[in-house]
Amino acid sequence: MKNLSFAAFIFSVAAVSCSKKEPVDLYPADSPKPAYDTAAVDSFSNGATSVDIVRQIRMSSQKYRDSVKEAIKLQEQENRMKEELEKENKNKADEEKKKADGEKVKKSPEASAANEPKTD
Repeated sequence: MKNLSFAAFIFSVAAVSCSKKEPVDLYPADSPKPAYDTAAVDSFSNGATSVDIVRQIRMSSQKYRDSVKEAIKLQEQENRMKEELEKENKNKADEEKKKADGEKVKKSPEASAANEPKTD
């Protein structure tokens, strides 16, 4: 009889504990959602980056910024050189034009004097 009552007790405990329970919703629909990611990222989990990779990314981004700055400096220097060349060419053209005008002025009195008949 003792064994029968003990077996009945064990059977009732097992039946109650193994009965289907409704799952409790840990995140109800009306609860507020945080605006940030709350999932912890372990250093060995998917999506985690190692310290070396993060360092390489920072170094490469710094190199990229430096190369962009250097390219901008080179472009500005080229633009300055082009402007200086244009100014020099313009000055040379102006000087040549002035020389040509001066020679025309000198030739015109000489030409008019050469065309006049000599009176002796």
